[in-house]
Amino acid sequence: MIPSDASRIVRDPMWNTIRLDPVAVQIIDTPAFQRLRYIRQLGFAHLVYPGATHTRFDHALGVYHLAQTALRILAEKDPRIRAREEGTELIPYAALLHDIGHYAFSHALEELEADRLPGDHEAVSARFFESEELKAAMKPLGVDAPARIYALIRGQGDDPLRGLVSGSLDLDKMEYLRRDARFCGVPYGEVDVDRLLQGLLLLPDPDSGRLEVGVEEKAVSALESLLFAKYQMFRNVYWHHAVRAATALYKRIVGEAVQSGLMRSMELVGPTDEALLHEIGRRSMDSRDPQSRRIGERWIPALWNRRLPKRALELTAAEMEGIQLPEWISADGARRRRLEDGLARELGLAPGEVLVDYPAKRAMLELDLLVLRRGGRVERLGEHGLRGVIDLPRVAQELVRTSRVLRVFTLERRHLSPEDFLEAVAA
Repeated sequence: MIPSDASRIVRDPMWNTIRLDPVAVQIIDTPAFQRLRYIRQLGFAHLVYPGATHTRFDHALGVYHLAQTALRILAEKDPRIRAREEGTELIPYAALLHDIGHYAFSHALEELEADRLPGDHEAVSARFFESEELKAAMKPLGVDAPARIYALIRGQGDDPLRGLVSGSLDLDKMEYLRRDARFCGVPYGEVDVDRLLQGLLLLPDPDSGRLEVGVEEKAVSALESLLFAKYQMFRNVYWHHAVRAATALYKRIVGEAVQSGLMRSMELVGPTDEALLHEIGRRSMDSRDPQSRRIGERWIPALWNRRLPKRALELTAAEMEGIQLPEWISADGARRRRLEDGLARELGLAPGEVLVDYPAKRAMLELDLLVLRRGGRVERLGEHGLRGVIDLPRVAQELVRTSRVLRVFTLERRHLSPEDFLEAVAA
């Protein structure tokens, strides 16, 4: 039995006061959750924006806070939510635990090819749900609570409120955009979170009749601010050339460590930022293999000391007009590694010291949610927009295209012409 006075108040620079209920406190005090204090929210962005040292721990508390706020607003508007016998109470805990499975340096490793990774951070969350401490912390919520919370995190199940945890308008996006912009010191992430929360409704799908989380039409302008903030953050922060250089080198370090047998893919689950790099470095220095030793002698010190790979080639969307690149350029895989190592030979560098980076995020600005029109009709805002309200989905395709930049990084300064690169790709 958890004492009724076991709640806690946390002061937060984003949301001022976050009130944690007793079950949330028990969850936060588990080793599985405390681990998030040592995983940076933005991976290597702190190498460009020194203030970006906030963590998945901070962010998770913020999403929990927004979930509590959203539920309160929805309950004030909708008696169906107040009358629900079960389910609603699990939403804040799903929000709190939505990032429990993150790898070291957050999303970077999820770009590795599938055979070098046990799964994305949401899939890996299941392993942390098996923690005895975490199961004990969730026990007051019911025997089936862990399974139901995990389903919410995966965006699965029939709960009409699951869109608050995983969806086009989930609270995760509202929180991380505001927090990331604040700690990076940039003005791009100013999302009108209060207006979005006030505009939330539980709406029936016009085709199936199933209830989903949607918004009032008058909150659509705030939704536009969220989409443009996301675009600006990708363009200026998440895909900044130095952030991508560090991320590309880190992925190559981990990928080579798994391929060479220094690390097993399952060992990537659990370590914090510094712990993972330290362990890879330690094992590489104990190895007799020259390629493995290069990881500890050259690559990891370059990352720690911010001697980041340099741009040998950079092609913007405008410069690539009319150029059709194969899909495999965007994904880590054997074909791209062969291209990189072939370019390394041509440029007089060791294998692994040329890195091709062409980030892709297909769902960056996708929308799929219900809107209550001013006349009382419910319509779905999807890939074709909503006539007379918003045409951002069409605009979003162009925004995503123009934000992508193809770069070739080299550990030592080199120059690579577009013609030579395209010839190597076609070979």
